[in-house]
Amino acid sequence: MISKAKIKFIKSLQLKKNREQTHLFLAEGYKLMGELLAKQRAHTIVATHEWIENQSCVQANEVIEVTQEELKKVSLLQHPQQVLAVFPFLPSTEATPQNELILALDGVQDPGNLGTIIRIADWFGIKNIMCSEDTVDVYNPKVIQASMGSVAQVSVNYCNLKSFIKNISPEVPVYGTCLDGENIYNQKLSSKGIIVMGNEGKGVSTAIKQLFTHKLLIPNYHPQSAIDSLNVAIATAITCAEFKRQDLV
Repeated sequence: MISKAKIKFIKSLQLKKNREQTHLFLAEGYKLMGELLAKQRAHTIVATHEWIENQSCVQANEVIEVTQEELKKVSLLQHPQQVLAVFPFLPSTEATPQNELILALDGVQDPGNLGTIIRIADWFGIKNIMCSEDTVDVYNPKVIQASMGSVAQVSVNYCNLKSFIKNISPEVPVYGTCLDGENIYNQKLSSKGIIVMGNEGKGVSTAIKQLFTHKLLIPNYHPQSAIDSLNVAIATAITCAEFKRQDLV
């Protein structure tokens, strides 16, 4: 059985200010549990008897057994999947664009987009994402859910993005997608450096765009289309795929 106080505490983690005060975040579902529990110990797990019974070892400070109906009271999902957990913030790693390919996100606002971009980074073996301070919070429950567990594999950090890019070696290439760029399929791309992706509506800010060493364009093969740009997550997938394709050639 779960107390009203515990329900209130868990639901409070929907708000960024409460997550930042406690350094805790909320995750739900089988796959997320598997990925996150492989990374670190949970603060609290709320689960049905069926889920608990199927675990050989539950790594948590506290495990609360509930019925499916009780789980619905605390879950943020329309159809809860037997388990919900509170985790400490994930450990971060230092991004080194001189030695690896990293993603930089400038003002990405939609939680679903950020979660999907984290999955894309994981798929293409990109281990670090640097976000501008106005990018949506990685611990937003919708971001965590959309990442499908990849948040445990990819380090997401926040910084003054302009300062971060300006302080790297001038030899490090800084790529960015924009409408006045050169066809990405005609460019020689590096296996190291920074790929900058921008806000859903405004694209990359002028201050960051001025730091690009290479401007890239994903060509539109249907010029008469009413669409003038791609969703940022889709554009990230296409861009990362071309970088990795060239790296393998």
